[in-house]
Amino acid sequence: MIGAVRASALVSAFIGGRMKTFLLFVLATSFASAMSAPSSAQDLTITNAHIVVGNGTVIDKGSIVVRGGKIVSVAAGAPSAKSGQTIDAKGMSAMPGFIDAHKHINTGADEKEKMQRLLEAGYTTVLSGGGPADGNITLRDHIEQGLINGPRIIPSGSLRLANNTPESAREEIRKMAALGIKYTGEIALTPVPGPSEKELETLRAVLDEAQKVGILVQVHAVSSPAMMAAVNLKIPLLVHIPNKDWVSKEDAAKIAASGTKALMTIGFGAPVFGVFANDNKPRFRDGKDWPSGIVDGVRLGEEAGYMIVNARTLFDAGVILGYCTDTVYDAVAGLEHELKSMNVVFSTIDMVKIMGPNTASYIQMQDQLGTLEAGKLADIVLLAGDPLEGYWNWLKAKVVVKQGNVVIDKR
Repeated sequence: MIGAVRASALVSAFIGGRMKTFLLFVLATSFASAMSAPSSAQDLTITNAHIVVGNGTVIDKGSIVVRGGKIVSVAAGAPSAKSGQTIDAKGMSAMPGFIDAHKHINTGADEKEKMQRLLEAGYTTVLSGGGPADGNITLRDHIEQGLINGPRIIPSGSLRLANNTPESAREEIRKMAALGIKYTGEIALTPVPGPSEKELETLRAVLDEAQKVGILVQVHAVSSPAMMAAVNLKIPLLVHIPNKDWVSKEDAAKIAASGTKALMTIGFGAPVFGVFANDNKPRFRDGKDWPSGIVDGVRLGEEAGYMIVNARTLFDAGVILGYCTDTVYDAVAGLEHELKSMNVVFSTIDMVKIMGPNTASYIQMQDQLGTLEAGKLADIVLLAGDPLEGYWNWLKAKVVVKQGNVVIDKR
């Protein structure tokens, strides 16, 4: 009997020990899962901020209150009621999180570092420039699942007119739709002398099929003939503007009237320094020699002049002109290069409009992004300086908030 009791006690102790070990394992696993899972939208209060709302309003010293990842109030002075974590933004300016509406990104071994750099630059949303759609989706999922830190990714799917007939192009569009893709990548039209009838026939089929399945078509048209051919087909989105010739005021007015939206990559053609090597030599944005490295170059780097002047012409005509970098190099360096180039022909007030509401409109998220207003997603950048004072202050991101989550904090 005593032996039976001892045996029973030993079994109970063994089971108890195993159970404790099991419970500890479960707790540890749950903690690890919580750490790797995507962080839920947070409540947040920002006080003492110089707020550049993005709609033309500037609040000298105000507060932003966030609940459930959305902005509930933006007002002068202290908030009537705080929510969640409080950030004292004394000495800092708040503006909408940056949106890059066309950047070539994809999943890969270095995705963690590249996505981190995008956040550090202040980007909270990126529309993929193309590439394999499944890779775009994988990258988006890695971020949404909390496997890596990164901005909000909007995937796209690549399609080349030269590789397709109208029927095969329709099939490609249907495949994108089946994957949940909402945007084509950039569909190139021959810039000089202009697109062929075969290209336009296939593009018509692409647009028709895309409208049936809810996909927005983006066209790469970098000459006036290519741009106007796309506009005449009622293409909704133009990736880049002409860098091969001048845009006339008449064409700019037609584009504005059509409602077609465009992105500029205004620094295309302008040389970069110190990004690929610190030897003080001008380079194209892919690291090749400038100007000989420019893709389909005109001559002598004239692209730089065309792009800057055409951007102003289109903007003044009322075209919804948005922002993108296109580049595959470092996010912070790409931001600086674009801002420097924009600064030649745009005021900081114009730049706020272009990078905020205009770019949000291009990616069809103007009701959620682009300005710091109640009801919108809490995508916020806190800068160590006033962005209206000069573009250089846009390069001083201290805190980056994505949908209420503090994803970067350099204070």
